[in-house]
Amino acid sequence: MIWIDLEHKLPTDTDIPGWEPWTQVQWDDWLARSAQLLNDMAAFETAGDREARNALIDANRKHWGDLKPWMLALSGGKCWFSETRDLYSHYDVEHFRPKKEARDLDGTVRDGYWWLAFNFMNFRVCGTVGNRKKGGWFPLQAGSLCSSFVAPKEESESRYLLDPIDDDDVALIAFDEEGKAIPTPGSSAWEQERVYITIDRLKLNEHGPLAEARRKVWQKVDLLIGDFVEARGRCSQGNNPAAKMKITSVRSRIRELTNPSADLSAVAKWCVVVRNDPQLSRLVT
Repeated sequence: MIWIDLEHKLPTDTDIPGWEPWTQVQWDDWLARSAQLLNDMAAFETAGDREARNALIDANRKHWGDLKPWMLALSGGKCWFSETRDLYSHYDVEHFRPKKEARDLDGTVRDGYWWLAFNFMNFRVCGTVGNRKKGGWFPLQAGSLCSSFVAPKEESESRYLLDPIDDDDVALIAFDEEGKAIPTPGSSAWEQERVYITIDRLKLNEHGPLAEARRKVWQKVDLLIGDFVEARGRCSQGNNPAAKMKITSVRSRIRELTNPSADLSAVAKWCVVVRNDPQLSRLVT
């Protein structure tokens, strides 16, 4: 999972690599259309016509689809959940809080977060592997407050699903040498439960090609770390230009693999972190 600072990004931003910024007029028009759609949905809701409300959502998929190129640019073309470019199938603009219905852990269905259907802060980029599995799944912890159109309180919900725009959530996922996503060591029982349920629901371990790609990244970094330790040992006995050159080369390669723009950079980072080596840790901080 990759952290996306969506709260502080807009399609009008001029500093997003690979993105041609929208004009302020384009963005204002998009927001105005969203506001109009919200008003139309609210009118159907007031009239008790949820079928028409949901049909309106379906008929305007292009509206959120227009933001997909921008959202992909924010992650350097990577899925926000799997952190890969190609292994997790094609990309969808996923509604984090489902728009038409929301399912709990036991399968109970409640009304969806329809008022967020055209709110870009509810959009995420997800490969179809995870998005199809997630569907309308959005369970809350027992006793949690539940947001509604008349009493919006999304920030107060105790949700299971980890969110890539929440850096605290992203920090809850670690990886092991087998390419498996796992809870970060030291996390609480509730945090671990959220991690395991998110991993299971989005098939973040079940999707074979993804786990295999993670394993290969881990092995690649592990070999580099071995080269680093060996060369550092040779330098400790006195000046050794060849070993020093090797250290410099290895450091550069590790920095490349742990750079947020690289595929599965979080896996590479965790391979370094678990060594608990101060000289290596500096490369990923």
